[in-house]
Amino acid sequence: MGSLCVWAVAALLGTSGCWLAEGLKTSRRGSVHSATMPRSSSQEPNSMEKGKADGNIDQSLSDPDGDPCRRTYCGRGRQCVLMADTGRAECVCQEKCRPSFVPVCGSDGRFYENHCEVYRTACLERRRIYVVHSKDCFFKGNACTMSEYNRLKSMLLDMQPKVLKNGGQSQQRDMEEKRARVDTMFKYLDVDQDGRLVSGELEKISMKEHLEDSLLECTMQDLLRYDDYNNDRHLSLHEFYTAFQVVQLSLSENQWISVSTVTVGLSAVLTCAIQGTLRPPIIWKRNGIILNFLDLEDINDFGDDGSLYITKVTTIHMGNYSCHAYGYEDLYQTHVLQVNVPPVILVYPETQAQEPGVSASLHCHADGIPNPKLLWLKNGMDLLPRSSTQLALIANGSELFIGSVRYEDTGAYTCIAKNEVGVDEDISSLFVEDSAKKTLANILWREEGLSVGNMFYVFSDEGITVLQPSECEIRKHMQRAERIVATYEEMCPKGEGVSPQHCVWSSAVNVRDKYIYVTQPLLSRLLVVDVQTQKVVQAVTTDSFPVKMLYDKSHDQVWVLTWGDMDRTHPTLQALDLFKFISQLGVYCYF
Repeated sequence: MGSLCVWAVAALLGTSGCWLAEGLKTSRRGSVHSATMPRSSSQEPNSMEKGKADGNIDQSLSDPDGDPCRRTYCGRGRQCVLMADTGRAECVCQEKCRPSFVPVCGSDGRFYENHCEVYRTACLERRRIYVVHSKDCFFKGNACTMSEYNRLKSMLLDMQPKVLKNGGQSQQRDMEEKRARVDTMFKYLDVDQDGRLVSGELEKISMKEHLEDSLLECTMQDLLRYDDYNNDRHLSLHEFYTAFQVVQLSLSENQWISVSTVTVGLSAVLTCAIQGTLRPPIIWKRNGIILNFLDLEDINDFGDDGSLYITKVTTIHMGNYSCHAYGYEDLYQTHVLQVNVPPVILVYPETQAQEPGVSASLHCHADGIPNPKLLWLKNGMDLLPRSSTQLALIANGSELFIGSVRYEDTGAYTCIAKNEVGVDEDISSLFVEDSAKKTLANILWREEGLSVGNMFYVFSDEGITVLQPSECEIRKHMQRAERIVATYEEMCPKGEGVSPQHCVWSSAVNVRDKYIYVTQPLLSRLLVVDVQTQKVVQAVTTDSFPVKMLYDKSHDQVWVLTWGDMDRTHPTLQALDLFKFISQLGVYCYF
């Protein structure tokens, strides 16, 4: 019978009862392991046991078995462990309970599988939790639906006094008033003012205000059930704001203005730094116009992060953009978008001939963002005007002025423009000659040249001469009688009534440092010179009397100006598409 009685107690008390049975059996054999001996809540431990329950264990008595935990009482929900580093016994919260399903309800409003789980939780949370016997604890929680819970929160919010003065109606003002009321409610519920709402505080307020009769199917503890997102058994002010749908927005002062820089042609992403709980959708504006709903091809706000995406940025995208949360226009961030553009330069004149003793100017016009810096080279070598009284750079280097030209000033002058995102260069050629011959060739070309790489090409009535300027050395001479590959036509064929035979040139351009295009006005054609092989590889027929050419880098085209005759009676502008390698386009401009 004694044994049956013991197990009957175990059946009623769950896990604790099993420990009691084990303790009784042990006492029949000898000593009892005090760490597993339970004590009812009505019993008071003696002074020695009080010290042990608090973790202050008296270990002055010797233990014949050498186990300090055999004489240590830790209380319910706790267990004695032997510390490996000190060898002392200490009481810690019980790691786990034995599995048994004897459901009980704690005073915190939660369900537990057995008594052990109640006291273990009390130990972990360092607060008093006891078993309550109420049918409401078992059935009322399941009846609190989300609809009833929303009614509970609406009622609690309506109970709070309005703290803001009446003013203009707006979504932002309404939210400020709501936040103030929620702040007041949280401060009232937080009895100990520790910034945390626990079940005991919610229960006390419910009893104090007699809310049980008016809360219908829900209790104040349901605030923990629904809105304790991190499951830490308490509500912080942040969680309380979320429960009552209080929008919190913030933007640090150092993020009020954001500057972004992107290179033209690339993509840009502008990210709104406004953060907060329950942040409404982000609205982007430029010049007061909302961009989100314009359905632009190059500007989109797709994605859930509230960023603005700009594809293939150009200079028209430069400017200020602002972002704010929908309904909260007073808090906004300004984005300054800067677009960098690689430099593009134009040097003029392309070529010129001067007599010794006169002045000469070479101009270099450069565009780019940020403003490019200019550098001049002569025949590929750095030009240092400071070391010469004859040379001067004017207008931030956009003009190279030579006071009194000499024969040694003949050469190719390269202007280089650089900025943070690119480099561009172009060449202006200067020839210093004794006198100007009043011939047709002089009128059109003046027997001038073109610099490509480190070579200089001179076009004269004798043909084309390739020079090495730094060494004053002739590298190649393409004579007027030389035949063109694949056409077997002479470079300067003899025309009727023309004697002796001469080459007449008018204009030449450098295309990608690979080819030279040069016009022959009397033959109504242009020649293509391969820089690598230094041979004329093709002859292209043009309109009558081509006199001027320009290479358009952006479209990879050569534009040819023709006069029609010496009197300029039928001028045209003809475009040659270089992508198709000298195939003529049907584009003409008549003057």
